[in-house]
Amino acid sequence: MIALVQRVSEASVTAGGLVTGSIGPGLLIFLGIHRDDAEKDIAWLAGKCARLRVFPDETGRLNRSLLDTGYGALVVSQFTLYGNAHKGNRPSFVMAARPDKANRFYRAFIDTLAELLKQPVPSGTFGARMEVRLCNDGPVTIWIERKPPG
Repeated sequence: MIALVQRVSEASVTAGGLVTGSIGPGLLIFLGIHRDDAEKDIAWLAGKCARLRVFPDETGRLNRSLLDTGYGALVVSQFTLYGNAHKGNRPSFVMAARPDKANRFYRAFIDTLAELLKQPVPSGTFGARMEVRLCNDGPVTIWIERKPPG
């Protein structure tokens, strides 16, 4: 399971011409589900995102998390995080989870993160073509991966 996390001053996602989610300051999380991911990976990654210390404290050091600040999170499903372009020029997505599993894990990740943050977590529309707008703050972009066994 992969979370590509960007600290943002604001972000939104649109699908079919409608804004499906938006936040002010917080984290935009692009989420990729691996075909071999297990349900236990959801809680681990959601907890990591909630506790990720990428917001400045009073001294300017990156010591504060979403839990500390009360900022929001916006989650967007992105199977292309598992694109492999080592051979040829067209990425292979065979390592990405099939849509039924990916959607189930995506929804569970959002629900778990919302429970941890004690606030709703807006999201994109699974499987839809989306437009994501963001203002990366810093910029700060972190790759968090929980590799499946094997």
